[in-house]
Amino acid sequence: MSQSLLSIQNLNVAIDRIPILRNVSMEVPKGSMVGLIGRNGAGKTTLMRAIMGLMPLEAQKLEVNGENLVQVAAHGRASRGISYLPEDRRLIPSLTVEENVLLPAWANSIPDSAQRLEWIYGLMPEVREFRDRRALQLSGGQQKLVALARALMPGHTLLLLDEPFEGVAPVLSRRLTEVIATLRSKGMSIILSESDDTHSADLVDHVFRIERGVVTAG
Repeated sequence: MSQSLLSIQNLNVAIDRIPILRNVSMEVPKGSMVGLIGRNGAGKTTLMRAIMGLMPLEAQKLEVNGENLVQVAAHGRASRGISYLPEDRRLIPSLTVEENVLLPAWANSIPDSAQRLEWIYGLMPEVREFRDRRALQLSGGQQKLVALARALMPGHTLLLLDEPFEGVAPVLSRRLTEVIATLRSKGMSIILSESDDTHSADLVDHVFRIERGVVTAG
């Protein structure tokens, strides 16, 4: 069996004492892509935010590459190559595309940012083409590509993609699928969440399903 990159045991999240995630345990092998499938409100985003250290949690284990991150602050994820594409993109509208992509490098003093930027542009040439445009001038699908590019600046070990195809036109959904498939082929470990497996069925190696905060192997 492949060695786990991400290993979670008995992870719980409660908000105002209301349980949101219940005893979540899952394994993501190195170099694999897993789907996290569940309806809106099932807990997908909460789980991704918990992995990123953005939610208060209790867990027996939350390990990446054998290091337990339960007590590691959220800003410590970037230096470990862990990154997150939120569903709502969260670009800064007044900044250019390139400035948005470089934000994680500036915030985390990533030493090889110039090389990573060139690698990202090679992966997504269209992002290079509109790098000087402001984010607010882009379509929703183009903004998703930019948000993915931004996530790839620090994210070379584990990439969390929260509903990457939501609200994206079919032609750009296909392009996103191509880019994500390329990342998988390069050995990156990825968790991809969707409300159903419309786009991810042919991409993922394994599926987890989440309902009312409970995760089961799919």
